[in-house]
Amino acid sequence: MVLSVPPVSSVAPPPVRPRLGELLVRHNRLSPRDLEQALAAQSEIGDLLGRVLVRLGLLTDIDVARALSEQLRLKLALAGDFPAAPLAVPGVEPDYLLAHSVLPLEIRDGKLYVAMATPQDEFTLKALRLASGLRPRPRIALETELRAALERLYAPADENEDGEDGADAALLDISDGGDSEFVEHLKDLASEAPVIRFVNQIIAKVIDLRASDIHLEPFEDGLHVRYRVDGVLQEAERAEVGLAAAVTSRIKLMAHLNIAERRLPQDGRIKNRVKGHELDLRVSTLPTVHGESVVMRVLDRASIRLSLEDMGFSSDTLTRYRGLIERPHGILLVTGPTGSGKTTTLYASLAKLDAGALKILTVEDPVEYQLTGINQVQVQSQIGMSFANALRSILRQDPDIIMIGEMRDTETAQIAVQSALTGHLVLSTLHTNTAAGAIIRLEDMGIERYLITSSVNGVLSQRLVRRLCPHCREAVALAPEVLQKTGLARFMAPGANIAYVARGCAMCKHTGYLGRTAIHELFVMDAAAHEAILAGSDATTLHSLARRGSMLTLYEDGLRKVAAGLSSLEEVLRVTQDQGDA
Repeated sequence: MVLSVPPVSSVAPPPVRPRLGELLVRHNRLSPRDLEQALAAQSEIGDLLGRVLVRLGLLTDIDVARALSEQLRLKLALAGDFPAAPLAVPGVEPDYLLAHSVLPLEIRDGKLYVAMATPQDEFTLKALRLASGLRPRPRIALETELRAALERLYAPADENEDGEDGADAALLDISDGGDSEFVEHLKDLASEAPVIRFVNQIIAKVIDLRASDIHLEPFEDGLHVRYRVDGVLQEAERAEVGLAAAVTSRIKLMAHLNIAERRLPQDGRIKNRVKGHELDLRVSTLPTVHGESVVMRVLDRASIRLSLEDMGFSSDTLTRYRGLIERPHGILLVTGPTGSGKTTTLYASLAKLDAGALKILTVEDPVEYQLTGINQVQVQSQIGMSFANALRSILRQDPDIIMIGEMRDTETAQIAVQSALTGHLVLSTLHTNTAAGAIIRLEDMGIERYLITSSVNGVLSQRLVRRLCPHCREAVALAPEVLQKTGLARFMAPGANIAYVARGCAMCKHTGYLGRTAIHELFVMDAAAHEAILAGSDATTLHSLARRGSMLTLYEDGLRKVAAGLSSLEEVLRVTQDQGDA
């Protein structure tokens, strides 16, 4: 018996298409960790991966559509490609098009070209072919644009009078379902929901406004949205009360927070790309009587200035400050309230140092910006990784320079002092109103006076003042008595009496100010300061002693900015009214 061997087919098998998630990771649009999270959410709610990615805030719908276009080798149809008038398809009713989200684009050569959010839906394509007798050719469309076009072209007029259909309204009806809340919110936060558009608009607006913080505050009359621009809060949108829970849940999903937990504060982070800017948003939630208040701190990588020369230092102050950061050991402190640019100044100081020749380590909470050649450690208190514990460990890493994000407790301060005494340069921040007040704060934290005089090199106090808008600032002549009373006469050129005030124009959003600059007060530890500290002098005495030397106060440095036309007298007075140290 002869066995016949079937011939080997010469037809090559169809190419294996990459999975959507693999494609996104390969093109660096998605991290493996984010993909893992999305797959876990997909298994829980049973939706398409692309939709889950959009709902979680990991990608925009256009990102997903472009990836699908590459994966399925189909063209992308955007809103500009949609027809201006409805296209009648033989055998297919408008209700079917609406129910299955299919938008006819063109009929040509026996082919029906349609836009679909899910072009891989073979059942719908087959139904179109059988009903119309035409061969369907799908194009990929954004779900939001597709729905808007279908409602405009095919929905009955009475269903579209209010601009939103009943489905959108239902999406805002957020239940408080306990264990099932995560799933319910994911369903509510669909890509076509108004809450998605609202949150995206809020975040995108920070670029135009140059905002540093976004505040979302729920009150009885609605959700108030405010932006901090150049250090001053500005009222913006106000949303309906019913939208507050949905907006908060959307932001918490994007920040990878537990949306079912509404009783405790939470902290997270959102990485987003808006108008070509890589934004890091530090998210903080706080339960209030009307719901959760959310604050998002905006960290714009494109706008950070890591140059001391660009930070508003006066030339004499900058020369002395450089001398302090070039010392081989000791402590250099930067003081000021939250949002005064302390961390940015420390980053700019580290950028001046040679990271190739020096071992530089930082301990931060959180790590705001990643610096090239510098080892940065993130504090994680929940697992015992505090400032003090991290400092003990990094001292065994043979560092030359250590940056401590903030001296928060006695233990951290003591380790910093010991590090400075054993040959390390330590840079850190402290919350005090004046430079001299930092010395007294160290004493209050339990550091002996002789250790302070042996370890501290100097203290830089810093504030941020708004710059006058160069397009609309207005020159005014000041009376001689005003020049003398304010102290401005000392910094004006002989015979000069012109200062500038804010007016407002379209360029500065009618605020009169555009951007900020820093004012400084540099306390350098010298022999006279050593004697005063060892004698137990208070902050007022130390401050007066430094002024008799070469130190200019924050107010005086601000007056130099006023004399140079960079800021206004009113702005300097507003920022420096806390000169007295508490």
